[in-house]
Amino acid sequence: MLEPMSRREATVGRINPPYMRPAQKRNKVMTSLILIAIIIMGWRWIDSIQDQPAPAAPEAARSTSITSLNPIVAQKADALVAQTSKIGIKILITDDFRSSEEQNVLYKQGRSEPGQVVTNVKGGASFHNYGLAVDFALVKPDGDVIWDMKYDGNGNGKADWMEVVTTAKKLGFTWGGDWTSFKDYPHLQMDFGYSIKDLQKGKRPPTAE
Repeated sequence: MLEPMSRREATVGRINPPYMRPAQKRNKVMTSLILIAIIIMGWRWIDSIQDQPAPAAPEAARSTSITSLNPIVAQKADALVAQTSKIGIKILITDDFRSSEEQNVLYKQGRSEPGQVVTNVKGGASFHNYGLAVDFALVKPDGDVIWDMKYDGNGNGKADWMEVVTTAKKLGFTWGGDWTSFKDYPHLQMDFGYSIKDLQKGKRPPTAE
């Protein structure tokens, strides 16, 4: 038998919502609260990180901490001048300690500024910046300063330049002319086993033998 019209009209199109137990409702609410708490904590953490100042550079790594040539290197450079003079070769130390600011100016030469490229590193990446390197040149009898690697001023059939290099190596220097990537022929250095990265981190070689 058909249902009365009024009853059928009342039930057509009506969908009863699924039944949710009280425990399920509580779990859903708790999950929402936990998610909100995590979001708030995340915002606070980001704000705290942004408000923190950048750490200061270590005192030993600052360019102002070294202002002169290492005493051992200076002593060896003086010995080089004296020993080469005994074999009839006069040399001039044209550069020794160089600040990071001076290094940056030199790096621009041949790049953004006029001149020839004379260095391949910026400030803080040269042994000059740590007082561990010198540059030299030859001095002719008339006082002219030259960088002629074939010049034989003492007339012994050997290039004066290479005689200086040989003497320097005996004193403990390494020569920039032996480098493979960027040869720096006037350059002599004593690294004492330290790398540029070591020096940038604040490590320093001895100052007395």
